[in-house]
Amino acid sequence: METQTNLNQKISFTNEVKNYHPEILTDGALIFLEALQDRFNERRLVLLKNRQSQQQLFDLGTHPSFPENTKEIRNSEWAAAPIPIDLQDRRVEITGPVDRKMVINALNSGAKTFMADFEDSNAPLWENCLQGQKNLKDAVNKTISFYNPKKDKTYRLNEKTATLIVRPRGLHLNEKHLLIKGEEVSASLFDFALYLFHNNEQLKENGAGPYYYIPKLEHFTEAIWWNDVIDFSEDYLGIKHGTVKVTVLVETITASFQLDEIIYALKDHIVGLNCGRWDYIFSYIKKLRNHPGFVVPDRAQVTMTSPFMDAYSKLVIQRCHKRNILAIGGMAAQIPIKEDESRNAIAYAKVQADKEREVKNGHDGTWVAHPGLVALAMRVFDTHMPNPNQIDVKRDDINITENDLLAIPEGTITEKGIRQNINVGIHYIATWLGGNGAVALYHLMEDAATAEISRTQIWQWLQQEVVLEDGRTLDNSLFTNLFKDELEVIKKQVGNTLFKTENYQNAIQIFENLVTSDEFEEFLTTRAYQYI
Repeated sequence: METQTNLNQKISFTNEVKNYHPEILTDGALIFLEALQDRFNERRLVLLKNRQSQQQLFDLGTHPSFPENTKEIRNSEWAAAPIPIDLQDRRVEITGPVDRKMVINALNSGAKTFMADFEDSNAPLWENCLQGQKNLKDAVNKTISFYNPKKDKTYRLNEKTATLIVRPRGLHLNEKHLLIKGEEVSASLFDFALYLFHNNEQLKENGAGPYYYIPKLEHFTEAIWWNDVIDFSEDYLGIKHGTVKVTVLVETITASFQLDEIIYALKDHIVGLNCGRWDYIFSYIKKLRNHPGFVVPDRAQVTMTSPFMDAYSKLVIQRCHKRNILAIGGMAAQIPIKEDESRNAIAYAKVQADKEREVKNGHDGTWVAHPGLVALAMRVFDTHMPNPNQIDVKRDDINITENDLLAIPEGTITEKGIRQNINVGIHYIATWLGGNGAVALYHLMEDAATAEISRTQIWQWLQQEVVLEDGRTLDNSLFTNLFKDELEVIKKQVGNTLFKTENYQNAIQIFENLVTSDEFEEFLTTRAYQYI
């Protein structure tokens, strides 16, 4: 099953690996990665077990709460380390996977920063991850280019580009193709280490630094783990302490109860928190899924104006600004609708209203998924935020309670919502299996987070046998009928040939198993990863 490297007997690759990418997986990089894996992987696995223990408590009826034993951290006066100049103005951030053309277009988009994503919008094929590292290295060295033979067009970086921030994969994921002492390496450490090792010196020459987005933290002890990883890495590579800077995505309901604690754990490195809204909705449903009477309506009805989402967003602003760091708003998933001006105008109006709400609430920046939305979001923030940020807006006027963060959104469950979840979930998984993690569906940019909402909602609705808006009960029989019917819709949408491919047939099987299983799977990507 494994092929040994020449470096030592501790590091090996699975047989699926055909390209070892020696320009990225150098001896020095592998030795650094081995050092990180040796010191931190066992702790990571303990943290993942702690997540399971916490879920067991939620399943018994408990709710997330502000920790009693860290009250002093929340109530005392302290602040994080100063923010580097090139991270002080982040009014518009664009995000996307690490493929070559995307990296160039995003850096050239006019956004202040680009989050290059190894996680939710990247299907973690070996080639995607390793080529992604090469793309980022070339971007940092300003040598990156891409030739499109169909358009006879070459893409290169502009003189002025966005500041680069990298999102490694979450703690729950492994990089299965590389083993150290027979164990799959942590995907978090893999992505983090390779980018830092190859680029820290050039970034310094560029007047920038190694900047990261940290995803899916569920507890402040996980932030402590990341802080220790960063401190060790800076020492190992001879980098000045505090050079590595991170922004933490608040993507889980449990993290929103520990914002000060997360900031405190990373206070020498952290520059901001981000409202990862789609993953947050997924986590909210997932963590409370077994509570009696807890049901979330159709995904389309859950917006940033839903009370629990509004409370979460405002709390992030308040806690960030108290600690002198940035509060970045959420994703505008819309993409331009070129063929329909009237629908495009409606979509743009939604984006504008969303961004106006964020900047008026006190956010220091926001996310877009498409270069076509950068100018719109920039105009909104330029209008309402003349300074680089608004950390001085402390929002002491608000008091967010535990009940505010847990308020169940009102709304209905409809046949349309069920069908949409089935349709989007299967299309996304099939495309992900094919190597693309950012998928344009129905004029929205879907990634793993929105697919997670789709399958989690159906799983919970089936478990609770919810009553639909039209009075029918969603039982296994009704679901089976809707599922079969929606498969016919998908077949018409993609054509019989594509529908019969391995990727679509596997996606159908994966989705159906996830939503009908008695046991809930924590992440669909861990199940789907077995197929790539």
